[in-house]
Amino acid sequence: MKKINDIYNVDLTELTHSFQDACADKDFKKFVYDLNIKEEILMKYTSILEEAYEEYKNCANCKGLSTCKNSEKGYRLNPVDGGNIINFSYDACSKYQKEISDNKYKENLDLFEMNEEIKNASFKNVYKDDKLRLPIIKQFKDFIDNYNNDVKPKGIYLHGSFGSGKTYLIASLFNELAKKGIRSALVYYPEFLRTLKASFQSDYDEKFNYIKKIPLLLFDDIGAENCSNWSRDEVLGPILQYRMENNIPTFFTSNLTIDELEKSLSTTSSGVDKLKARRIIERIKQLTVQEELISKNRRN
Repeated sequence: MKKINDIYNVDLTELTHSFQDACADKDFKKFVYDLNIKEEILMKYTSILEEAYEEYKNCANCKGLSTCKNSEKGYRLNPVDGGNIINFSYDACSKYQKEISDNKYKENLDLFEMNEEIKNASFKNVYKDDKLRLPIIKQFKDFIDNYNNDVKPKGIYLHGSFGSGKTYLIASLFNELAKKGIRSALVYYPEFLRTLKASFQSDYDEKFNYIKKIPLLLFDDIGAENCSNWSRDEVLGPILQYRMENNIPTFFTSNLTIDELEKSLSTTSSGVDKLKARRIIERIKQLTVQEELISKNRRN
């Protein structure tokens, strides 16, 4: 049976040889000695130091996050002196830190039943070949310039052809304001009604009041829902009334003109009620400027 000291000596010899072999690479040797950690400590961690060195080289030659070769995308394994040990941590690289910083504004955007990709909407990516968009973009930029704590410009009721980019345009506006710290909610209205109704026994009031009071609100695809007395009179009406009374900018997209929307809102399974539909439309008119966008379907 080997003595404990003999085992230690064998292990130490192996550690030394392994470390010396690794240090045959002059760049690796410089990397580990620049850590200012004693050699007898370094040699205990040769294998993981080699991993850290490979990730260091990957970062040095990195073309961008999309081509990151490290085991954790956007992170690098870093060795740190811990006295008699070496501590290793995964730290975000400079490119990933910049991406986090650049996308911090997205925390101000709340999506309800909408694709997360809409948070990437930007005016710079709007189709410039369609001149019909330009007046609307100008109006949105005026909105950004005029929006502050004292002035709250009217929202927009943007109607037009299917797939013309109505939602994308308004999302671009909200994203720009999110960079200024302004919170917004983008709500796919037909599906939101379904999930709101399903939350009666849980967080109905929380969702309802949040949407009612959010500084910027988009009701996307209004008029595509199956209108009911509840959705019209208990949800849409009170939300719009509150926002109208408190001058809170509200936006809508629809495939319907305002007159067509009025007709849609007047008919439920309980019958036709033109007066209640008219009240909703009057609130929308108080809250918005009407704009039309007719364009070819960009979703094809």
